[in-house]
Amino acid sequence: MSQVFDSTICQLGEGLLWHPLRQQLFWFDILEHRLMTRKDGVTQFWQFDQCVSAAGWVDEDTFLIASASELFTFNVETGARNHVLPLEADNPATRSNDGRADPFGGFWIGSMGFNAEQGAGAIYRYYRGELRVLFPEISIPNAMCFDPNGQFALYCDTREHVIRKVALEQEHGWPLGPSEIFIDMRKDDWGPDGAVLDADGNLWNAHWNAGRVGVYNPKGEFLREFTFEASKTTCPAFGGPDLSDLFVTSAAEDLTAEELAARPESGMTFTAPTQARGQKEHKVIL
Repeated sequence: MSQVFDSTICQLGEGLLWHPLRQQLFWFDILEHRLMTRKDGVTQFWQFDQCVSAAGWVDEDTFLIASASELFTFNVETGARNHVLPLEADNPATRSNDGRADPFGGFWIGSMGFNAEQGAGAIYRYYRGELRVLFPEISIPNAMCFDPNGQFALYCDTREHVIRKVALEQEHGWPLGPSEIFIDMRKDDWGPDGAVLDADGNLWNAHWNAGRVGVYNPKGEFLREFTFEASKTTCPAFGGPDLSDLFVTSAAEDLTAEELAARPESGMTFTAPTQARGQKEHKVIL
């Protein structure tokens, strides 16, 4: 049974990350330019001057954060911020979106148009000082997550309604060859959003406009769902002492007054106990 973890209403909650050293959950409100956390029953946030959307942990206090124009490190104890690389800094029409660290120390991050223009974004990978385009002409990049053994990555363009799978080479983790369709959702009325793979290789995918997280086995077959009191579920993550708690962000963006009245918890961050074992979030190597 799900419950509210944090009642702050995010316009576009995203980028959930359970820091394994701090034993603490972090997430973003992209449109409000905020990194958020909750510790000992108290909500805290850090305000930025542009959209921020996803992070990977570097050490106990430091994250690599993706924004609308750069990758930068940020220390949550001191507030120290250092530029690492530009990210489409010459294109003011785009911002970052979903992203996650991979098992090789790399960091995958997607970009998209502020109005989700067709093909305006891309999926990138940062790895040991290099930022490389992996998949161009992406409209809404999402669902970046990784096999527990590092054999493959999953990702999607939400507008395509297809989750894709691509093999990874085993020395440095770069994609090998073309992707293939892993799950086809083109007949469904929801959009695949953020995702994570658990320790058994099951995919947990947030379904935008369905108010749920769908669980799929390693063959891509639907197993079950976890529902939430917000229609626009955006990003799942595992956390808690044994990584068995599911956390999910949501969005209040573009909901009408009637829709918000019907689902007043829209935009909040939720949690639910599971029988699954999550993967530990991977470290980014700068």
